[in-house]
Amino acid sequence: MIDPTILRLTVRQLLGQRRSIVMVLFALLPVLLAVLYALENDSSDAQEWTAKVALGGLVIGLVLPFTALVFGTAALGQEFEDGTAVYLLAKPIPRATIVFSKLVVAWAATTAVVVVSAALTGAIGLSGEPGEGIIAGFIAAAVVGSLVYCAAFLWLSIATSRALIVGLLYVFIWQGVVVSLFSGVRYFSISQYALGIAKAFITAPDDIFDPRLNVAPAVLFAVLVTVGATWLSVRALQRWEIGEAT
Repeated sequence: MIDPTILRLTVRQLLGQRRSIVMVLFALLPVLLAVLYALENDSSDAQEWTAKVALGGLVIGLVLPFTALVFGTAALGQEFEDGTAVYLLAKPIPRATIVFSKLVVAWAATTAVVVVSAALTGAIGLSGEPGEGIIAGFIAAAVVGSLVYCAAFLWLSIATSRALIVGLLYVFIWQGVVVSLFSGVRYFSISQYALGIAKAFITAPDDIFDPRLNVAPAVLFAVLVTVGATWLSVRALQRWEIGEAT
């Protein structure tokens, strides 16, 4: 289900652009803030600040979705923009193979950036305080969240030519504003899935970190969105082929 040639071409396409450098620099922002926090504050509330603000708010709430948006929409969307997708889709390659290959590269690139950001931010922010699974939890959240986001944004890049704009609206308006105002819509927020998964590894009290979703629904919805978005991507590519043929 994975094509090595598509993998290599997609890696070169994603990492050979300036976007990879921009994403790395962007991911260092929480690390820098953690350094400033460690220098200016005592360690009495290091766990709470690291879990809620640095990792939950910045890494999972900002770095993760933005990185996944850039890599997820570019993995296949750039080929549609450049007009080179027709050459890829004209080859006798199953559409599922194309989707899975693109998704693996986008997921790997996003995970690499976000995991490093989470690990460094967590280590610096805790300042020697007991970790109580905080770093491990947010690393797991980064890995799973990267997959869900990339699957969703990959489908979005096939469904619309304005994928980046729609994705930004989802991240900043829906997740940043609507979800914070209305708790009932948390089931439609990928960042809430990631935070719920993080809680599975964290043994700290709830006043340190208490996400809006429990572990079970977070895992369930993460699986449903990933599978659903991937299926929609395959179907969208199949319909594109039929539409071009007619």
